[in-house]
Amino acid sequence: MDFTSVDDVKKRLEEVGYLASDAVATTVYLASELGKPLLVEGPAGVGKTELSRAVAEACDASLVRLQCYEGVDEARALYEWNHAKQLLRITAGRDETWDEARTDIFSEEFLLPRPLLTAIRNDGPTVLLVDETDKADVEIEGLLLEVLGDFQVTVPELGTIVATRKPFVVLTSNATRELSEALRRRCLFLHVDFPEADLEERIVRLKVPDLDETLAASVVRVVNALRALPLRKAPSIAETIDWARTLLALGADILDDEVVRDSLGVILKHADDVAKARSSLDLDQVLSPS
Repeated sequence: MDFTSVDDVKKRLEEVGYLASDAVATTVYLASELGKPLLVEGPAGVGKTELSRAVAEACDASLVRLQCYEGVDEARALYEWNHAKQLLRITAGRDETWDEARTDIFSEEFLLPRPLLTAIRNDGPTVLLVDETDKADVEIEGLLLEVLGDFQVTVPELGTIVATRKPFVVLTSNATRELSEALRRRCLFLHVDFPEADLEERIVRLKVPDLDETLAASVVRVVNALRALPLRKAPSIAETIDWARTLLALGADILDDEVVRDSLGVILKHADDVAKARSSLDLDQVLSPS
């Protein structure tokens, strides 16, 4: 990426709608300058994936995403051969020897690049997002170490493909399992938590500009009070924004018990969380001037 300073990172991310804290902007800049992968860890919904999209947009780069899940393998992450097309080619050339057919079917025409190979081969600026790395099996970490260590991929039939331009790599994790120390050593680490209230209020006002400033502040205060409760799933930043848009659609001028009660399903996604909020949330205390 072509960031010139930490302030440049903050400015350009803000221009594409992402308000970065000093810690986020600093780590993104260092990852760009040092050419190292960036491991972003934190609870779900704090903007880890959105950070990758914002960096790609701010730098006019392609975004290539590998979505990790249990069972994702090398064929889904790196490359595989188009077996159906290969079979058709072999059938069409019945008079050929195997050596003649093999030279043809193991060529570029029959190769299906997956996210890691796609990012390595891209000549332009590229952001490679390895999303929810902690959901993948441990074996995938070994593959990532090999690919991200030298930024190259070996396809036995074609040889070694070396990146002509290293992608900016972001790995995200919700910390559902520990990632290996070997993988962590190769990355710069950034822990992203829910933002401070003033930053979250700025985010809400940026994303929902028609919302009254006082109401935006009230939304953030209530959401932070909810996050302090022992919920199964705390409201994410995206859900805060959804709630702000909901209140705007409802034409709400203030947050009162009725409005909050009727719209809790926008920010809380479990019945027991909704029940806990209704019984524990003291709206007057939350919204009263300190």
